[in-house]
Amino acid sequence: MFRLSSKQLISIGVLLLIAGVVLPLLMVIRVIPSTYFINFFAFASSLAGMVLGFLGLFSAVKLKRERLKREKDEQNRHVS
Repeated sequence: MFRLSSKQLISIGVLLLIAGVVLPLLMVIRVIPSTYFINFFAFASSLAGMVLGFLGLFSAVKLKRERLKREKDEQNRHVS
């Protein structure tokens, strides 16, 4: 199985969130017809985008904390 980086997860999340906003907007201004499938897809893409965005954000924070901790430990080893 492949693993996406945190930046990729955030990027995909943003694209899905944009789709979740644009689709209902297009339905309201009657550019595309309002169907159950499109409504469900807009909701699902918005929800999935939020989840993927948060997962990407959490993984980025975790990686940064681990890197800072590792650098701090290395610095303490050199001092002692």
